[in-house]
Amino acid sequence: MHRVAPMLTLLTAAVFLAFLEPVRAAEADRYCLRGRNWGFPGNCQFATRSQCLAAASGTNAYCGINPRYAAPRRR
Repeated sequence: MHRVAPMLTLLTAAVFLAFLEPVRAAEADRYCLRGRNWGFPGNCQFATRSQCLAAASGTNAYCGINPRYAAPRRR
């Protein structure tokens, strides 16, 4: 019985993290780096506009909201 409790705890944590990871991934792609060198919608790996602007600094790129967040979600 002593070995079952740690295994159950690990299994519970793994299932929780598996469901939590898509939420974190979705939060990380709210802004897209756009420009001549990027396809549409661009490099959408930025969680904040400040992060995107820092990456665009000194280049011929600009930042925009990811189209997945700009359009209302359909059900």
